[in-house]
Formats: sequence, structure tokens, C-alpha cells
Amino acid sequence: MAAYAERHYGIDSWRLVDPRVIVEHYTANESFSATWNTFAANTPDPALGELPGDCAHFVIDADGTIYQLVSLGTMCRHTVGLNYTAIGIEHVGTSDQQILSDPRQLHASLWLTLWLMQRYHITPANVIGHNESLTSPYHRELDAAWRCQTHEDWDHTDMQIYRADLVRLARHYRLAIGPPAPVRPVPAGC
Repeated sequence: MAAYAERHYGIDSWRLVDPRVIVEHYTANESFSATWNTFAANTPDPALGELPGDCAHFVIDADGTIYQLVSLGTMCRHTVGLNYTAIGIEHVGTSDQQILSDPRQLHASLWLTLWLMQRYHITPANVIGHNESLTSPYHRELDAAWRCQTHEDWDHTDMQIYRADLVRLARHYRLAIGPPAPVRPVPAGC
């Protein structure tokens, strides 16, 4: 991961220090075991052809079980341009809507995300879907061939619903999460 961070961010470290972003993903499969096997294989990304393979800090299974796979002090390769400052959360499922309509999984996701927001002082605007990565103010990618790469999971419309749920839950329990400012995407130039 240190070699990856050097090539893509100019950082000579594998450590995740002071994360500023939480990126929501879905696994594009139907089971935790399939997700585990994908991460454990550590194969190069099919589109980008580089190691380390995909990983995420957390996986939330369809029944709401939360698995932590990687220490929060370690960079994980889950979002091009943001791995140096982002915590990755994968949701077992094949679409944003599947997760949004699963009460157990959504409840676990919202609580995990709120806990991370509290711990690292991350605002709702910096809880993003993978598809929103290119418009994050924290996005940076040194390799021009990778600079505009993203995925379809958790688009802006679905993330607006997710962020509204986060804010409602935080208000209900009187948790300070920063201003619920609207997300103002930064032009990516892609």
C-alpha cells in the first residue's frame, strides 16, 4: 500500500492519518463470503491492473452484521483518488436501492457511519457514495490515466437520501455531526 500511495498521492506511507471522508460502496454480490474471498485474493483491479487489490475497512452484511476487515489506521484501496484520506464501507448487495430498502442493513450502516463521523469529525457533506468520488474536494490522483476513474455504486440521488437519514438519526439522538450543509460537488474536470 505504501508503494501505491507514493505513486498515486505522493505519500510515502501505508498509514491512514486523520481521515476526512467516508465512502459508501456496495459489493455487487450477495454474500459476505464472496466479498471476503475477493478481498483475500488480492488480485489486481481488472480495470486498472495494479496491486494492491481491493479492500474496505468495513463490510456490512445483509443481516446488519458489521465486519471490520482493516484497521482504521491503515489505507485501503477502495476509491481511486481518495484512499489516502477515506474510510471505505462496503454493503453486501447489488444496488443502492437494495441497501436503502433493507432496514437491518441500513440501520447498521447509518450507526457505523455516525460513529465514524463522531470519531473523526467528518461532516455529512464528506460522507459520499463511490460514484461521487470525482467531485469530492479531497479527490487527488497523480496518475492521469486513473484520474477520472470511478464506479456507479451509491450515486448522488441515493446518497442524498442516505445523508438525510444520517442527519435525522443524529438529530434524534442529539449527536453533533457538523452542519447538514448541502453537498456542493467540486467540478472534476473529467
